[in-house]
Amino acid sequence: MSDENVGGIHWSFWVIGSVALVWNVMGAINFIVQMNPDALNVYRESERMIIEGRPIWATVGFAIAVFGGSLGCFLLLLKKSAACYLFIASLLGVIVTMINTLGIGIEFGIGEILGIVLMPVVVAVFLIWYSKLTERKGWIR
Repeated sequence: MSDENVGGIHWSFWVIGSVALVWNVMGAINFIVQMNPDALNVYRESERMIIEGRPIWATVGFAIAVFGGSLGCFLLLLKKSAACYLFIASLLGVIVTMINTLGIGIEFGIGEILGIVLMPVVVAVFLIWYSKLTERKGWIR
């Protein structure tokens, strides 16, 4: 692709928004699967321990993180500046969930740290920054 705009907005906006939406919807699907006790057999033992031992406040944080992020991405693609507020709520949900995950005393390998802990925080912070950037550029209102 060239450096052309699509509907007055750089093409990268649509790519980033779409990839972020897929990421957050995958998280929402993961949340829904985790609410089904019969489906927990597909997870590794360390992951099952986190899921089965998670208190309600951490489960609520997880729900806010993934559903807030999904809705935020949807609003971003609709060019609505309210997306930023949902991304902030999503980050807070991620932090609440991470407080529980890191506090349960399970040893994590580097892959788990990157995938379970670091990546959701990085994505949530990026989406807040990106929504503010797109608002400054006038791509969302």
